[in-house]
Amino acid sequence: MEKRKLGRSGLEFAPIAFGGNVFGWTADEATSHRILDAFVDAGFSFIDTADVYSRWKPGNKGGESETVIGSWLKKNPAKRDKVLIATKCGMDMPNVGQGLSAAHIKRSVEDSLKRLNTDRIDLFQSHRDDKTTPQEETLSTYGELVKAGKLRFIGASNFEAPRLAEAAKIAKEKGLPRYESLQPHYNLVERGLFEGALEDECLKEGIGVIPYYSLASGFLSGKYRSEADAADKARGAGVKKYINDKGFGVLKALDAAARKHNANATQVALAWLMQRKAITAPIVSATSLDQLKDLLAAPSIKLDPESVAAIDKASAPA
Repeated sequence: MEKRKLGRSGLEFAPIAFGGNVFGWTADEATSHRILDAFVDAGFSFIDTADVYSRWKPGNKGGESETVIGSWLKKNPAKRDKVLIATKCGMDMPNVGQGLSAAHIKRSVEDSLKRLNTDRIDLFQSHRDDKTTPQEETLSTYGELVKAGKLRFIGASNFEAPRLAEAAKIAKEKGLPRYESLQPHYNLVERGLFEGALEDECLKEGIGVIPYYSLASGFLSGKYRSEADAADKARGAGVKKYINDKGFGVLKALDAAARKHNANATQVALAWLMQRKAITAPIVSATSLDQLKDLLAAPSIKLDPESVAAIDKASAPA
């Protein structure tokens, strides 16, 4: 299977990243463990999570996803060297705080290591920018933790182009760790959120890109074709803004490409992302083995130029 390298780091992995936001939320521990086993057994390795996953579920307080991954690693210690664990800090954790200050990062890393049941984190990401903390303080703190062996590489999420460029400049000038990756909101119906200055910065600096919401909360799977569909689904509220002529045009182009490649809309939408020059791997989630199997077939699809052109045209930002 094709491997992708994340930025200038030494992290290489098959071009699908699993989004652990579902662990402890819509997938219980037993289901999550089965999904993780199947994901790794299929030759994939990148598992993305965050300290705040999934504090939004009633009764949760954050840390549930990391805890599920940690219990899986405890049961399967031999698999630790087969996976790349990526997590994040920076968003508000109850009774812990938020931001990218030295103190908060150090506490967050220790908490994540404990929940994940591991001695190192392969990719630790700033979940969102913190303009109240100097970037040099943040990067210096990461440098200490890298030297201590607790972190291997660092990445950013939800950063704007100027701030990402500033971080790259500071890292180079001060000899500090640089952000090897960016995790942006990016998909076929939200191209304008990444394409342009942010994509240009990533290409210029050789920053790997692992986009979230790769399927636009499920819209690009094709299962939402009307207002009624959205009303009946748990995530329907998140896709209503795509149920319009533009969204239907994108689905039509995906359907046409799917017929040509003996695939489905989900797989084509992911294949389109993987064929973008700037993209390292899209982040996807599944709550069942059948869903996972469907997603993991996407890397084998190589879209022909005509299909890519049609999808590009239908999804072009206004």
